[in-house]
Amino acid sequence: MREPQRERGRARVAALLAAAGTVFADKGFDAATMTEIARRAGASIGSLYQFFPTKELLAEALIGHYADALHARLAALEAMAAALDTDTLARRLLPLLVEFRVDHPAFATLAEAPGAQAVRGGAIRARLRRQIQAILRRQAPDLPEERAEPLAVAVLQIMKAAVALNTEPGLAVRDAALGELTLMLRRHLAMQLGAQRKDSTAL
Repeated sequence: MREPQRERGRARVAALLAAAGTVFADKGFDAATMTEIARRAGASIGSLYQFFPTKELLAEALIGHYADALHARLAALEAMAAALDTDTLARRLLPLLVEFRVDHPAFATLAEAPGAQAVRGGAIRARLRRQIQAILRRQAPDLPEERAEPLAVAVLQIMKAAVALNTEPGLAVRDAALGELTLMLRRHLAMQLGAQRKDSTAL
């Protein structure tokens, strides 16, 4: 991607990325065309190719943009994690990925696509696990790394299960099932982190 130097160019790139997100979400990566993306952005095809010479580079830039936004949400939660009780932390963690996927529907399409985007998706998942691990250790600073790492993996899987429930069509018990997942996470974190915090304060 050619980085724009002026504000006008940055605004054009933002519009192109937004249009690409809409088209990728509607059509999928393979069926999406650069012509349709340019049309959706109200730009010429030449302008699109000026910044993104290939559809693959456009998708790479878009998923990088999404990744930064997702990591920023987790960083904000990490910053306040030490001040939250474990129950509140669980209630904020579980819907975070659900809400992000709703806001950015093309994220899953690109992260799970074959090829370069899938490689980037693996890197995003690894970073998510590290951020969740950091959040857990902010909540319980004495949580050993050998416990924090698998716990972070499990928490991410529960968050992804919430996404799957939220996107399953025609699920009549969606809200109740999401409530059960929230309860599971609250109780498990209370058991794992609550005990750790008590041990820490007792020393």
